[in-house]
Amino acid sequence: MYNNRIGVIFNLDRLLNEGPDLLFALGIECVQLSVWDTKYSTKENAEKVKEMLGDKIAVSSVWGGWSGPQVWDFLDGPLTLGLTPPEYREKRIDDLKKHADFAVMVGAPNLATHMGFMPEQPCYPEYRGVVNGVRHIANYCLGLGLDLNFETGQETPVTLMRVIQDVGNSNLGINLDPANLIIYGRANPVDALEIFGDKIKGVHVKDAVYPKDNFYVLGAEKVVGEGSVNF
Repeated sequence: MYNNRIGVIFNLDRLLNEGPDLLFALGIECVQLSVWDTKYSTKENAEKVKEMLGDKIAVSSVWGGWSGPQVWDFLDGPLTLGLTPPEYREKRIDDLKKHADFAVMVGAPNLATHMGFMPEQPCYPEYRGVVNGVRHIANYCLGLGLDLNFETGQETPVTLMRVIQDVGNSNLGINLDPANLIIYGRANPVDALEIFGDKIKGVHVKDAVYPKDNFYVLGAEKVVGEGSVNF
């Protein structure tokens, strides 16, 4: 029988500035810390987090972002997000390694991130570059005793599973965001479950509707129960 803990994703800078009172008031059991800027991923901040949360709230994951331009749409998104754009890949690999170090400091078992619009066709030269970049981060995480989890959405489920297959590391998993699969028009989340299977290590409870009218624009996020995710 499953005993999944209920938590929230919470920005690290907000936690440092406002403290954990809101989390305690909500009765949260665990938190996924979101940190984009590596200037926050320090030993000093890790000690502050551990002091604030104590043994009351576990850090289930560090959701690590990366530097450089970010455009969240279908036109410029593939050119700016994740490890897919080769001109930003090396710096973003370094960013994620710093977040992995921070994950160890706060006692999180994994690092999660968006890898970007990973190429659908494995014959494309860009595909091999993404696989090599992911493998580099995965190997680094493995050396730290961490799993590396893909945030879903910007690629089809089959593409994501193919990348996991081609990288070949045992410490790769999936942070299932069902709303993202709809926002990017990549899959029906229920069908995606069949493809992802036991690679799912975490879930974001979100809802959304598919892109409509302007198909350069992402679908819209909705209150849970008001979108197209069939919970």
